[in-house]
Formats: sequence, C-alpha cells, structure tokens
Amino acid sequence: MSLMIRGATVVTHEESYSADVLCVDGRIQAIGQNLDVPAGCEILDGSGQYLMPGGIDPHTHMQLPFMGTVASDDFFTGTAAGLAGGTTSIIDFVIPNPQQSLLEAFHSWRGWAEKSASDYGFHVAITWWSEQVAEEMGELVAKHGVNSFKHFMAYKNAIMAADDTLVASFERCLQLGAVPTVHAENGELVYHLQQKLLAQGMTGPEAHPLSRPPQVEGEAASRAIRIAETLGTPVYLVHVSTREALDEITYARAKGQPVYGEVLPGHLLIDDSVYRHPDWSTAAGYVMSPPFRPREHQEALWRGLQSGNLHTTATDHCCFCADQKGAGRNDFSRIPNGTAGIEDRMAVLWDAGVNSGRLSMHEFVALISTNTAKIFNLFPRKGAIRVGADADLVLWDPQGTRTISAKTHHQRVDFNIFEGRTVRGIPSHTISQGRLVWADGDLRAEAGAGRYLERPAYPSVFEVLSRRAEHQRPTPVER
Repeated sequence: MSLMIRGATVVTHEESYSADVLCVDGRIQAIGQNLDVPAGCEILDGSGQYLMPGGIDPHTHMQLPFMGTVASDDFFTGTAAGLAGGTTSIIDFVIPNPQQSLLEAFHSWRGWAEKSASDYGFHVAITWWSEQVAEEMGELVAKHGVNSFKHFMAYKNAIMAADDTLVASFERCLQLGAVPTVHAENGELVYHLQQKLLAQGMTGPEAHPLSRPPQVEGEAASRAIRIAETLGTPVYLVHVSTREALDEITYARAKGQPVYGEVLPGHLLIDDSVYRHPDWSTAAGYVMSPPFRPREHQEALWRGLQSGNLHTTATDHCCFCADQKGAGRNDFSRIPNGTAGIEDRMAVLWDAGVNSGRLSMHEFVALISTNTAKIFNLFPRKGAIRVGADADLVLWDPQGTRTISAKTHHQRVDFNIFEGRTVRGIPSHTISQGRLVWADGDLRAEAGAGRYLERPAYPSVFEVLSRRAEHQRPTPVER
C-alpha cells in the first residue's frame, strides 16, 4: 500500500519546504523532489496546500462514565470525527473508581478502544493510593507503555486526589520515568462554593463559573507546581484557563523548572457570558471544568502560547447531549461537565492564531502535534515528517472554509461550542497509517483501524543517579 503526496509545501515545527512525500506500508519512505512513483501508487496532488504532521490530541474522554451518564462519543465516533478535523492520534484517560485496580480499569478502557479509527494511547488517573497502586503504576509503565498519570485536584467525594496522594504519586512517577499530569482546581473550594451558591438559590448554569473562580485554579496550579519542585519531578497542567495559573507556570519555568501547560481552543475564544444565555439548554451546553473565563484571561493565554509557556493544545473532548445535560436542570453542580471539540481544534486554532498573525505556521504545528509527541515520548514516530515516521499527515488548504455547526459536524453530540463560526484553513485530506481517511469531505474512517500506542518511559531517577555515580566514580590508580 503506497501513497505519494505531490507538490505540497511541507511544514514542520521548525521548517518549511517544497517536496514530494512517499508513504509505503504506513510509514514515510522518502521525501524529495520529483520522486519516482512506485507501481500501483496512489497520487495526491498537494499543489497550493501545506502538508503537516497529523494532529495529536493529548486530552480526550471517549465514552467516559461520568456524573451518572456516559459521554456520547465512543472511541469510534470520536476518533472518526478527529480524522475529519486532521487529528490522527489521541491520548485518552483511564479513570479508575476509588479503590479500583488500575490494571482492571486499564484493560476495560483498552477493550472499549478496540474500535478506534485512529491511533490512541492512555494516561491513567490516580484516584486513590496504596502500595497496590504503586505496584500497578510500575506494571503499567513497564508492560503496557503508559508514561503519564493524571491527578484530579477537583471533584470532591468522587475522583479528587488529596495532597498526600499527589506527593506519593509524583514521587512514584519520578522513580518510573513517567510524567504526572494535573487538573488544577481546588476541589475543597469548589465544593464549598457550590453548596453556598445552591443555598442562595442559584441553581442554573450561570452559577457554574461562580463556583470555580480563577483563584481556585491559580491556587491548585501553584500547589501542584510546588509539590513537583520539591520532589524534583516534571509536571504537566491540563486545560490551563486562567491568567493566575499561567503566571504560576511562567514563574516556575523562569527558574528552570520543567513545567508544561496545555490550553483548549475554547478557553482562547469563548468567554463566560455564555453561561448567562437565556436558554437553559444552550447555557448548559457550555458547562465544563474549568469553565470559560472573562475575556482578559483569553489574551493572557494567547501570550502564553506566544511566549512558549504554554506548549500544547487539546480539546478535553467529553461530550454530552442536551438530554444528558438536563440531569442538572435544578442543580448546576449535577450538569455533566464536558464539551466537544476534536473535529474543530485545528481549524479554530489556525483561523484564530495563524490567520490573525498571533502564531506562525511552525508554532501551529508544534502546538497541535509535535510538542505533545515530544512531551509524551512519541517523537519522532509521531509529530514529525521524517523518513521512518508514521505516515500520519494532514494536507491543509489555507483558503478552504467551513462554517462549524452541530448540524454538519461528525461528533456524536447535538451541541457545538463554536456554532456558527466560519473558519478559513481546513484539512482537505487526512492520512492515517498511509491511508486516506478524509478526502474533500468524504470520511473513510474504519472501526478498529487504530493501534494502541505504547509510550516508553523516560529514564527513571534511579537510572539517572546510577549513570551519574558511574560517571563520577574515580578512575583506579595503578600502583
């Protein structure tokens, strides 16, 4: 099986040039000018378009059991929608129940994901702590290619990790060469404010952002970063939405601390006025955590991307239909938290970032693909256009347009947070494992075509110390 992309401008995170790219048996076999075409090779004309690495979404929740229901996109429909938007790989989340075996939960998610249309990996959440958890973290790293673990500092009385769990898990991550990731919101404060607002009679979606003000994210971000600093581990903050959290990341990075930040396109473009929409269902459709913020936070997040203090873009794709959101009609704290976005992330970021001059094309590629591949140890298999890399590519039409709507998107949900927005710059073709899976509006996704991605651990603290000791050992002196 071979595919040749002719005449496109190749754009990576660091350079752009005109070339043909030959894909054979799922990998990039050759890059150059006027390449010979093998017999039976399919040819795709890339004239006037950009050829970029396929997008990697590091934060999705397909068919997640959550808040009494299950996210409406499963692993097939969600990854298929991603292919339509140029995303060729995801890293989803295994979220064990408190006291549940990590391995048991992991195998459940692996079973659900067998129908994925694109490649996929997993972060595993630490929702409780014991010696069993520590042992299973080691097995997940060594035998199953998991190199990142998630910690929810929010959702009290459910999956929230208290400080003692954070400390123990961060230390274990350091030993294993894994990256701790964090949902930074002070769960105690959120719970307190929710109860206070409900007691005051505020039950609608407008209370949601009031229960999760910017301070609760800033405090939690600071705490997670300080714990990581004390232990000497890197840390990755998901869905950074506030200036306060960004300031904590920026301060830590200025001191040389390995802290990484992720941002969602919605937090770059949508403000908290959506929660005051007169239609309850519309307002509830935007309920996610952390919530959309006042406009001054959006400008700060753009500066975070431009300065290199925010490193990846994701979606936190976790969608619920209107009838599911309706579970919280009389209590905003019971509205299932989550929105869609996997199909729209890349086009929205290009339109708002590259077209506006806020981001270069190379920064765009880094933010939608390469940085994620590097942080989670998938590079250069993913996130690169190199000989030997996976043939996961997107052919990008910078003049193509699309008006985003729930009526026409491929996500299995009846609401779109970007409804009515017209974007310029869209994928004309998406290539996964060397196969055309999206071609000028024709979605060719296949259930089960996706592969599980094992992500090797980074050298553990014990390996590093051992190597350092070996290097520092005095040379024997002959007598």
